Amino acid sequence: MQNVHLAPETDEDDLYSGYNDYNPTYDTEDLENDTGFQQAVRTSHGRRPPSKTSLASSMGRPMTGAIQDGVTRPMTAVRAAGFTKAALRGSAFDPLGQSRGPAPPLEAKNEDSPEEKIRQLEKKVNELVEESCIANSCGDLKLALEKAKDAGRKERVLVRQREQVTTPENINLDLTYSVLFNLASQYSANEMYAEALNTYQVIVKNKMFSNAGGLKVNMGNIYLKQRNYPRAIKFYRMALDQIPSVHKETRIKIMQNIGVTFIKTGQYSDAINSFEHIMSVAANLKAGFNLILSYFAIGDREKMKKAFQKLISVPLEIDEDDKYISPSDDPHTNLVIEAIKNDNLRQMERERKAMAEKYIMTAAKLIAPVIETSFAVGYDWCVEVVKASPYVELANDLEINKAITYLRQKDFNQAVDTLKMFEKKDSRVKSAAATNLSFLYYLENEFSQASSYADLAVNSDRYNPSALTNKGNTVFANGDYEKAAEFYKEALRNDSSCTEALYNIGLTYKKLNRLDEALDCFLKLHAILRNSAQVLYQIANVHELMEDPSQAIEWLMQLISVVPTDARALSKLGELYDGEGDKSQAFQYYYESYRYFPSNIEVIEWLGAYYIDTQFCEKAIQYFERASLIQPTQVKWQLMVASCFRRSGNYQKALDTYKDIHRKFPENVECLRFLVRLCTDIGLKEVQEYATKLKRLEKMKEIREQRIKSGRDSSSSSRAKREGSAGSDSGQNSSASSKGERLSAKLRALPGTNEPYESSSNKELDASYVDPLGPQIERPKTAAKKRNDEDDFADEELGDDLLPE
Repeated sequence: MQNVHLAPETDEDDLYSGYNDYNPTYDTEDLENDTGFQQAVRTSHGRRPPSKTSLASSMGRPMTGAIQDGVTRPMTAVRAAGFTKAALRGSAFDPLGQSRGPAPPLEAKNEDSPEEKIRQLEKKVNELVEESCIANSCGDLKLALEKAKDAGRKERVLVRQREQVTTPENINLDLTYSVLFNLASQYSANEMYAEALNTYQVIVKNKMFSNAGGLKVNMGNIYLKQRNYPRAIKFYRMALDQIPSVHKETRIKIMQNIGVTFIKTGQYSDAINSFEHIMSVAANLKAGFNLILSYFAIGDREKMKKAFQKLISVPLEIDEDDKYISPSDDPHTNLVIEAIKNDNLRQMERERKAMAEKYIMTAAKLIAPVIETSFAVGYDWCVEVVKASPYVELANDLEINKAITYLRQKDFNQAVDTLKMFEKKDSRVKSAAATNLSFLYYLENEFSQASSYADLAVNSDRYNPSALTNKGNTVFANGDYEKAAEFYKEALRNDSSCTEALYNIGLTYKKLNRLDEALDCFLKLHAILRNSAQVLYQIANVHELMEDPSQAIEWLMQLISVVPTDARALSKLGELYDGEGDKSQAFQYYYESYRYFPSNIEVIEWLGAYYIDTQFCEKAIQYFERASLIQPTQVKWQLMVASCFRRSGNYQKALDTYKDIHRKFPENVECLRFLVRLCTDIGLKEVQEYATKLKRLEKMKEIREQRIKSGRDSSSSSRAKREGSAGSDSGQNSSASSKGERLSAKLRALPGTNEPYESSSNKELDASYVDPLGPQIERPKTAAKKRNDEDDFADEELGDDLLPE
C-alpha cells in the first residue's frame, strides 16, 4: 500500500493546480531580451560548455549527478541520441555520424587468384550438370549429352587446377561423382550402352566413392536392355550384396528385377523363388502378378490359385471413398473436402487402384481357362474369390469378360445367356451388359432386339456413350438418319472423346448429303486420331463427293503414307488420276494396286485396256488371262485374250484360243464369227463347219426372240381381258378361265431353260461382249462409270458383225 496515494480529504489544496505552470526554458517570447541567447547567436559563445549555474538556471533542472536536497540525481544514457562527452568539449551535434564521411569502398576481388578461378570453374560445372538434367527432362537427349560431356571436361580441368593449388584431400569428390553419374545416365538415355557401362565402371572401381555399389543396378538394367541376361543377373546380385539390409525397399526392387530377368531367360523355377520371397517379405501387386505368370508358364494349377489369392489380398494402402464425402453441412469442411477430392494424392490413389484392378482382371482372364476343366468353371472360381475380397465390384466385370470369351469361341447363345443375367443387377452393370447384347444382336442383323437392348442400356445409364452410340446404330440401320444423328450428338455431349460417335455422325451426315458438316466431323476426328486410315479415307471420299478431286488426291496420298499396301486406296488414287486425265499417274497407282492385290477385276480390266490403248496388246494378254482364271465362267475375258493375239499378228495362237473357247462355250455366237473370219483368211477347211454352226445358232436365236415376244404379247392381252371382265358374271369368268388355261398350255409348250437356245448366264454375258480392238477404242474415265456390259470397243475388220449394246 506504500505506493498508493490517497487524495486528501480537506479542500486546502486544489487538485487541478499547476496545469498553467510551464518551464521557462520553453518561453520564446522573451528570447529577444535574453542576453545570453543573443550572445550565443552572434558569437561562438554557444559552443562553450556552460557553467553549472547557468545550466541550472536555463534548464530549470539539476544536472546529472548533481546533489539537490541531499539526493543525487540518477545517471541517464544519452549516447543513443547523439549526446556524448565530445559534445561537451565543443563538437557539433551529429547523431547520424555524417561528419565521418562515406564508408570506405569494398575490397576488390582478385579474379586472377587461383582460388577464385577454381571457385568460378566449380560453379560452371554445377550449372552444366543442372542444364543437362533439365534438357533430359524436356526430352532433348542430344543436348543433355553434350552438356554432360562439357561438364566432364571442365571437371577434369578443375581437378588438375585444384591439385596444383591445394592438397589432394581437398578435391570435391561429390562434384566428381555427380558429373560422372550424370554422364553415364545421359549415355544410357541416348542408347550408347558401351560408353555408359565404361563410365559406370569408373565410378564403381573408385574406392573413394562411398555407396557406389548401388550403381551396379543401373549396369544390370543396361545389360537387360541388351538382352545379355546372364550379365544382368550377375550385376543385380552384386548390387544386392552391397545394399545394406536396412534398405529393405531397394533390395525388394532388385530382387524383382532378378525375377523378371529369370522369366525372360525361361528359368521359371528361379523366378518363382524370387517372387515368392518378395510376397513373403513385402507383398506387392507386380510381384504377385509375375508370380502368377511364372506358375502359368509351368502349368501348376493349384499354385496359380494360391498366387491369385495372394494377389487380391495385397493391401492398396489408400483411403476409402467415404473420406471424400462430406458428413455435415459445415462449409469449412466441405471446402477442404472439395480441395482434396481431386488433388495429386487423390489422383495417385486412383492410379494405384486402377493398376490393381488391371492386374487382377488380367490374371483372372489368364488363369480362368486353365485352372479348371472348362473356362466357365474357372471364371466361376475367380468370381467367387473376388467377391470375398476388397475388389467386389470386379466380380461383375469378370462375368462380362466371361461372356466375351464365349463370343471369341463363337458360342453366341451362352454369351447372350450370360449377359442376360445382369438385367436385374445395378444400373452400371446392367447398362454394360445391355450394351454388349445390343452390339451382338446388331452384328446378327436382328435390329429389333438390338434396339430393345440399346433402350435398356440407355434407360439404365443415360450417360453411357456406348449405349447411346449403339442406339444410334440401330436407328441408322432402319434409315432414320436424323434421329441417329441426335443419339450420336447426345453421346458426344456425355463424352467428347467418344470417337465412335463422332465417326458415325460423320457417316450420317454423308447419308443426309450434308457434306460440309460431315467433313467437319471427320476433320475433328483426324485431329484426335492422326493416323487413322478409316478417317483419312472418309475425308478423301467426302472431297470426292464435293467434286474436289485435287483435295481427294491429297488426302489419299496421306492415306497411303499410313497404309502403303492398301490396294483399294491405290486403285482409288488411280481412278481419280484417270478422271483428271493423267493416264501415267493412274497407271502407276493401278499397277501398285495390282501388285498388292492381283485379283481385283476392275484393276485388271483397266490395266488391260490401258495397254490396248497404248497399242501394247502383248502386255494386255497376261491381265486378261488372269481375269479368265478369276472368272472362268465368263467368256469375255477369253475372247479378249484371243483378240489380243489376233491384233498382235499371232493368228495361229488366236485361232487355237478361239477353238478352245468354242469347245468350252459351243453356243457363243461371237466366238463362231471370229472362227469363220479367221478360217476364211487363213484358208482352212473348217470354215464351212463353223459357218453352219453359226447360221444354226443365229436361226435359233431368232426363233427364241420371236417366241419370247409372242409370249409377252399373249400375256399382256390376257391381263387386259382379265381386268376388263372383273365385273362380269360367272359365265364370263369361266370363259376367261378357259382362255387362261389355254394360255398356260401355250406357255408350257415354249422351250425350257435346258434347251440350247434358251438364255443363260453365259449367253447374257456373250451378248454384251464387243471385241476390244480397233481404232475407235474408248474407255470410261473413272471406274464409277462402269456399265453392265463391256466398253464398246470397235474393230475395223469385224465391225459389221458386232452386236449392238
